[in-house]
Amino acid sequence: MVSSIKSRPNNFSLSGFIQLTRLWNLVIIVLAQYFTALFLIGRGEGFLVYLTDIRLFLLVFSSVIIAAAGYIINDYYDVKIDLINKPERVVVGKVLKRRIAMIAHTVLNVVGVGIGLILSPKIAVVNFVSALLLWLYSNQLKRMPFIGNLVVAFLTGLSIYILNVLYGTHHILVLSYATFAFAFTLVREIIKDMEDLKGDATFGCKTLPVVYGLRKTKVIIYVLTVIFIISLSVLSHLFVGEGMTYFCISLILPLSYLVYKLYLSDTVKDFRYLSNYCKVIMLIGILSMIFFK
Repeated sequence: MVSSIKSRPNNFSLSGFIQLTRLWNLVIIVLAQYFTALFLIGRGEGFLVYLTDIRLFLLVFSSVIIAAAGYIINDYYDVKIDLINKPERVVVGKVLKRRIAMIAHTVLNVVGVGIGLILSPKIAVVNFVSALLLWLYSNQLKRMPFIGNLVVAFLTGLSIYILNVLYGTHHILVLSYATFAFAFTLVREIIKDMEDLKGDATFGCKTLPVVYGLRKTKVIIYVLTVIFIISLSVLSHLFVGEGMTYFCISLILPLSYLVYKLYLSDTVKDFRYLSNYCKVIMLIGILSMIFFK
């Protein structure tokens, strides 16, 4: 498989960078942060004020480029694993030179932290910690059981909660959606590890499926799903209100389908489908912010 890598990858390839930085995942970050500002913090008031807020634009831009840098460094370290799990998606060393990928990673992180410093010292610290955790995840943490999953889930939730930091607010709805993003991302990351079991096991990654096997990992997901829906529903009922409580209850059906399909799944194709299904549910969750006016 290694022989399939081109001997002369490019210094620059637009399609390569788009594939490497997961364009559609970046679009979801943009939607999540703008929708949080418009419909949770703004609550439908002053729509144009938030839509044209240069500080919000800079925050979203810095979040996107730091996330892009994270995807780049992840693929940089995972070339050998990806040649087993998904050889058709390998970009570093095949389409783009490894040196170019590392330079792009560094430049994007520096710019992202710099923009954060323009906004506020707190945002700069959040951006720096996010960039550091993404590097640690790619270099080491993702090869440890559960730790890497928690880091990615935490950063996903933080990408929503950071809007409270930007505007100096304490909206409980923002915290609720950040928790929703954290929980769903945690489940999705574990499912992705199940999808990548073969390559991870080959190169000594101690992910949950490698350490405990698929059957026990499924049980862990079942337990996490139940804890997630019950906890979020109770907290929403106590501290948020009926709207968020109904939203949590509406998650029971798609989560039940997720559990059912996971129970039947045993192939890479099955787990890839469930990973994409989780992404769709997260997108629907973001769009649901529109109803909290």
